Amino acid sequence: MESYIVLIAFLSAVLLLDYVWNRKGKTSLPLPPGPTPLPLLGNLLSIQRDAPWRTYKEWSMVYGDIIYTRVLSQGAIVINSEKVARALLETRSSNYSDRPRFATIELFGIQFRTVLLAYGDRWRLHRRMYHQAFRADAAVRYRPMQLQKGRQLALDLLSDPKGHNIDMHLQNHSASIIMSAVYDYNTESRNDPLVAIVRGAMEMVIVASTPEKAAILDAYPILTRLPPWFPGATFRRQALNCRKYITDMVEKPFEHVKKNMAAGIAGPCMVSDSLKKVEGDDYDGPFAQAIKHSSATAFSAASETTYSTLLVFIQQMVLNPHVQERAQAEIDSTVNSGRLPDFSDRPLLPYVEAVLRETLRYYPVAPLGIAHASVDSDVYEGYYIPKGVTIMVNQWGISRDESKYPNPSEFKPERFITPSGGLNDDTAMFGFGWGRRICPGRFVADASLWSAIATMLAVLNFSKAEDAEGKNINFEPKWTAGVASRPVKFPCRIRPRRPDLDSEGLARLLELSAAQ
Repeated sequence: MESYIVLIAFLSAVLLLDYVWNRKGKTSLPLPPGPTPLPLLGNLLSIQRDAPWRTYKEWSMVYGDIIYTRVLSQGAIVINSEKVARALLETRSSNYSDRPRFATIELFGIQFRTVLLAYGDRWRLHRRMYHQAFRADAAVRYRPMQLQKGRQLALDLLSDPKGHNIDMHLQNHSASIIMSAVYDYNTESRNDPLVAIVRGAMEMVIVASTPEKAAILDAYPILTRLPPWFPGATFRRQALNCRKYITDMVEKPFEHVKKNMAAGIAGPCMVSDSLKKVEGDDYDGPFAQAIKHSSATAFSAASETTYSTLLVFIQQMVLNPHVQERAQAEIDSTVNSGRLPDFSDRPLLPYVEAVLRETLRYYPVAPLGIAHASVDSDVYEGYYIPKGVTIMVNQWGISRDESKYPNPSEFKPERFITPSGGLNDDTAMFGFGWGRRICPGRFVADASLWSAIATMLAVLNFSKAEDAEGKNINFEPKWTAGVASRPVKFPCRIRPRRPDLDSEGLARLLELSAAQ
């Protein structure tokens, strides 16, 4: 027993000395300030498990915009301001474009995803493919499809007046856009098998890939070798299940394109355009594998973020009817009642644009973004940044910067409007990432969000649900946990804005708008 206590004490001392050594960064310069960690556990018990971004924001009020924290043996630097994010991740992007290596990445079979690739040649190849398909001038070709999908979304929502299936409608809408752009695949309105595969895979990835869970497995890598049946090894069973979903998510849409190309019926899309450059039928070569993996990444990432952002929009329209009314009045004064908004109207609808920006600002659906890692050690404002350290940007914390966004917990599109009625220079795009790792599909995502929001505002009213006595059902916004976060299901009511816009009337208006 005494020898056991001595061993524990010795290991604790080693870990503590290791922490002190790393805290100094093996240099005379200090690491960024942060809360005092506990031996072995670090700051694990101090971090709000369901919403660590809130904890980091609170710490920033004490320690500043750049802080150092440790979970078990894993140290991380957390950035809580746009100024520091730009100074490091953009001005010094060559040093901050790498990704940390977590045990969960390979365990769950997601190491191929572009967002997780190390900064190197393989990542650059993926980025070139995205650039060809999604750069600003190339993204314009998807607009007719995006408008059509946005209008179908309005029709689907109109058929669901009590909002019981809002999640399903938004998921199908978001997936249908990216599936069309990436695979030239038309999703089914309900229960599409490929959409179900992606949803299943992403739900598992979101739950599994939190920094805290990664830190535990990285601190105790022997856990990754436990058999799935071992008591407490739930994560191993989750990993096996996730790998199956991931394999299907990568392979099945890719096979759909190959089959259509062989039949001569493949339409233009990211995968078919790229596969035309493959020599012969070498679909197992590195170039074809890069097409397969980059397209699967685009599919999974875009469908999740677009869906979640639109859910934030609907939630805030229910809670802020005055915002909805002002945006609708702007549309009514600009767009003829015999058609629906299209992209030619976008410059003429500044308040609708402000609603979109405020939706992005109000709740970034990836509150901590995707972690960066430093290529080499660095110094910032007298603080030492070690080589390879994990760097997280608290996007949610940036959205709550009161010096830039007064009363940040309020949904106020007016913060993006100038006194003359135009738009200011703040696009609130920080949720799309930073520097060389910024989201390459942001132009397509922005257009998808605008087309859906403008269409919904034009034809639908979102309001609070009513109880049996006709009284409004009030609710407080709640959010899911994980690396991606979205509103928890909330009660609402969906109605057509005009008496003539029932399902049949809207269908006729959709046909007229499509013909113009």
